[in-house]
Amino acid sequence: MASFKTDLYQRLLLFAVFLPISGVMCFSELFFIKEPHDVTVMRRDAVVLDCQAHGEAPIGIRWLKNGVVLTESERVYLLTNGSLFISEVESRKDKSDEGFYQCLAQNKYGSILSQKARLTIASLSTFTQQPSSIMVMEGSVARFTCKITATPPPIITWEFNRVTLPLATERITVLPSGILQIQGVERTDAGSYRCVATNIAARRRSSEATLTVTAAPSPRVPQRPRIIAGPQNLTVAVHSTALLECMATGIPRPLISWSRADHKSIDVHKTKVLGNGNLLISDVKPQHAGIYYCRATTPGTRNYTIAAANITVLAPPSLVEWPESVTRPRAGTARFVCVAEGFPTPQITWLKNGEPVHSNGRIKMYNSKLVINQIIPEDDGIYQCEAENEQGSVLAMARLIVVMSDNRPSAPRNVRADTVSSSAILLAWERPMYNSDKVIAYSVHYMKAEGLNNEEYQIVIGNDTTRYIIDDLEAGRNYTFYIVAYMPMGASRMSDHVIQRTFEDVPLRAPELSLTSRSPTDIQVSWQPLSHKLSRGRVSAYRLSYRTSTDETLTQLELSGHKTHHLLEGLQPDTTYLLRVAAATSVGWGEPSAWTSHRTPKTSSTKVPLAPELQLESLNCTTVVLRWHLPAGSGTGLQGYKLSYHEESQPEGPPTQIPPHHRQHTIGGLDPRKKYHVKLLAYSLKGDGYQADQTISTPGCVSVRDRLVPPPPPPHHVYAHSNSSSSVFLHWARPAFTSGQTVNYTVRCNPVGLQNASLVLYLQTATQSLMVSDLDPNTNYEFAVRLHVDQLSSPWSPVVYQTTLPEAPTRAPVGLKVTLIEGDTALVSWKPPDEPNIAVTHYTILYASRRAWAAGEWQILQREGSVTMALLENLQSGQVYLVKVSASNQMGDGPFSPSAELSVREGHASRTHGSTHATVFSDGFYHLDQRSMTGIVVGVSIALTCIIICVLILACRSKSRKSSTAKSIRQAGGQTPPTAVRMANESQAESVEVMMPMMRDHFIDAKGGTNLIINSYGPVKHITEKKRMKRWNFFKRDDKDVKKVSSPSYSYHQGAVLLCYTETSPPHPPSSLQGLFGPTGGDSEGSHSSEGSHETGDSGRYSHDDTEATNLSLGVGSRPASLQGEESEASDEVTEKEPMTEVTETTLQMEPHPV
Repeated sequence: MASFKTDLYQRLLLFAVFLPISGVMCFSELFFIKEPHDVTVMRRDAVVLDCQAHGEAPIGIRWLKNGVVLTESERVYLLTNGSLFISEVESRKDKSDEGFYQCLAQNKYGSILSQKARLTIASLSTFTQQPSSIMVMEGSVARFTCKITATPPPIITWEFNRVTLPLATERITVLPSGILQIQGVERTDAGSYRCVATNIAARRRSSEATLTVTAAPSPRVPQRPRIIAGPQNLTVAVHSTALLECMATGIPRPLISWSRADHKSIDVHKTKVLGNGNLLISDVKPQHAGIYYCRATTPGTRNYTIAAANITVLAPPSLVEWPESVTRPRAGTARFVCVAEGFPTPQITWLKNGEPVHSNGRIKMYNSKLVINQIIPEDDGIYQCEAENEQGSVLAMARLIVVMSDNRPSAPRNVRADTVSSSAILLAWERPMYNSDKVIAYSVHYMKAEGLNNEEYQIVIGNDTTRYIIDDLEAGRNYTFYIVAYMPMGASRMSDHVIQRTFEDVPLRAPELSLTSRSPTDIQVSWQPLSHKLSRGRVSAYRLSYRTSTDETLTQLELSGHKTHHLLEGLQPDTTYLLRVAAATSVGWGEPSAWTSHRTPKTSSTKVPLAPELQLESLNCTTVVLRWHLPAGSGTGLQGYKLSYHEESQPEGPPTQIPPHHRQHTIGGLDPRKKYHVKLLAYSLKGDGYQADQTISTPGCVSVRDRLVPPPPPPHHVYAHSNSSSSVFLHWARPAFTSGQTVNYTVRCNPVGLQNASLVLYLQTATQSLMVSDLDPNTNYEFAVRLHVDQLSSPWSPVVYQTTLPEAPTRAPVGLKVTLIEGDTALVSWKPPDEPNIAVTHYTILYASRRAWAAGEWQILQREGSVTMALLENLQSGQVYLVKVSASNQMGDGPFSPSAELSVREGHASRTHGSTHATVFSDGFYHLDQRSMTGIVVGVSIALTCIIICVLILACRSKSRKSSTAKSIRQAGGQTPPTAVRMANESQAESVEVMMPMMRDHFIDAKGGTNLIINSYGPVKHITEKKRMKRWNFFKRDDKDVKKVSSPSYSYHQGAVLLCYTETSPPHPPSSLQGLFGPTGGDSEGSHSSEGSHETGDSGRYSHDDTEATNLSLGVGSRPASLQGEESEASDEVTEKEPMTEVTETTLQMEPHPV
């Protein structure tokens, strides 16, 4: 028992000791338990913004409003838990409590800042759009709209004759956006309508609008579907509601359906249809983003029209990777990483103890990383990364603990700097006073002394020297230097800083010139000041030189160094001038620029546009962006701009046309470190305006060798989808790199197969998506994206292709022609609409007699877009028909062509066909009339007659060959000479090398070349007792003159062993099929030879030519008629596939015969 009490006492003591220690360990770092959130309140209401921090006491709380420390008052003060209380919210212009609030908590470890909370005062403004009176036809649709700005968003209802309408009925739909839809308008719907907007701030009623209902015509003519209110592009926040309106009219009433452009299914759990076809998506998620198609279709037909809209989902920032607390020694390096996602892409800001961190030589900030080099004790503190976009902000924190160590060397002493040249400074110092013998290396640090966010450079040298020359510096610059000594146990403190300035030098190059003319007799010359890196000192003067292109007389002007423009007056009109400029410093003059040409305008009384004020900027080493604006009064009658550019010393390229509403253009695909001349002018109906000339030099691309880092990878997952007939929406994924700040993306766009490189479109964006507009309809474009990071450019991404949507046809089909081809049948033909880049999916043909046309009764035919003709059948005689055609595609219907008339003559019986509307002619039968049909019939008759004559001639020649063959056999008697054998079987004779005296009886080639039974006339079948005389022939033939040869002779090859035999076989009565097609003992020689195991003679080799000849001469139906008539009557073929079956059914008596 005592032991148990002792053990329990020890455990309780351990718990009591550990509890406060764990509490210190857990809460020693400061963090928030409660943070403020967005709030909307009424004016003069009280509000509390929560803030509660936890950590090691004492903890101080302060509040910031819009980044400035908030001063407490009787109306605004802190509660005991740190929350902010506002007793009466003010909303005056000079004193308003609206804004962004943050609380700042601080203890001995540092300070942390809360997330931002927005305080908004409820309001309800006046209507920005009032409903308008409309007049609609009975049975059609009516739509009213009103818009109002309010916080929070208002609830909108509608009143009819001052009576509130329900939000949804079978015919009436009130959309949350403030739109009233009425389907199937009735006469009782006529009256006054107004909308009522209500929120917590107030309630407002709009002005009244009148709906007038007119009578519908009778009978009602069918109308194609037409979308009168299509969906609009939306940008919505995540978890909010998205509404896509789609309202269509047509007779009969069209059906509305929705689909996505990426063919993904629509989320049925979060989506419902309001009214007749409006799509409502609740609790929007990022996966709901995309392009949606609204399709209005006439019931029971394929007539439809489409409207499209894009939904962009905004998401607040969320952290993917958080910074972690680290402990580092002095002079060490600390790295914090913070990665966030959201849309738009969140911006990362780093804070130390609640204050923004600024980059300097030791501290570098990348897009998602904070790096602190040469850590000093003052770096100890709490660091936060804040990810923020327009949807909100999120913060994460980490602590940096700096550890101090003993026995480190003291700092290097007496640091001195002496200027050597315009680019080099000599640095010298003395060794540390303490522990200098333990120094293993020195680190020299230097950076520019002026400006912020300058990059610090570091050079490590050995401990055997205390002098070092730093070169590759900029001329005329102040630099700051310090030195750190290193030993195995750590680094020393930083030495004292010294500042030294490099000498000036002559300018590296001259400024870029910009030339314009304000009148035919002057040239305005302007230039941008040189950067410090190019001027290599302070520019003291400029020298401007100019002359005409035909005169060598040179005029020079020296201008002050602070001037950046000069007006040359008294020049000759319509003359080309050459100009150049040079800059000077206190050291001397630099090289002048290359000659730049400019032509003064012609003297004319016509007022043409003045020269645009042009600005050029290099975005990267291959891309230049142009921005301009016209002087006042020059935009009247403007038709567009003409842009041309070329590399220095290269011929000028063709101009590029730019639309008149553009004020910016991007030129891409340039070469690095090249000078380009750019010319821009505006033109109107009165002619070309004055020209602006300017030069620009592209910077050099930072190569891998220069930076010792690889270029960034290109963007991936580039996806394009058409948004309309003139725009394509692109989005892509950012490559996975961990360092560098994204400068921008360049998007390349051009039609597929474009030959003129100057027409390639280059667009710049800082986001991961872009809507490319002003494209041609129904045109296939190719897109590629590249990334620019820290002066590095990635390769182009893989090319993606996308075709813009077609436009609805605006013109009718042309060349409409109607031809009566029979008594009650007519052929209608036409040509596609005469407009470029138009796609036709189907044609609609309307035809009616004059009587039916007067009653509004048209008969309708439809044909696919590839068919440009149709057959009109069952026409009534004695009637005059009107025919017209229209073209349609998925975007809508085009106009109908002018009507064509067709008169059907009296006296023709009307014939009824089974499928009156199923006849489709190919494009090759355009414009068939009676004369064409007569020509076709005559041509076909002549062709058939020629074919019959040829067949008769071939038959006669075949009979004459058969009779001559039989005659030669009768003359041969008992022994057939070789010539007779060749006449009987030419193919076999060609393969015989040596002709020997003929042998009697049958023989088999025993050498292995074949298993056929051969006589002098070729392969033979087994002789049966019963003759089979039944044969099928296309033409009847006379075999009376054919005599049997009782003892045929044999031919063989030299060196072959012949086996002679006599055979007896049981009778096999022929079947009807055998009599018709021949014996069934196996495939014929020609048939089984196609299996691929052909053999000829005794050689065993196969030749395609020989096999074909053998098949022609030895096949069942190819032997001479005399032999067929004699031998094939009582024999079966021995095939290659079944030789054993044939041999076993036949009794063979063989005896060898010497050769």
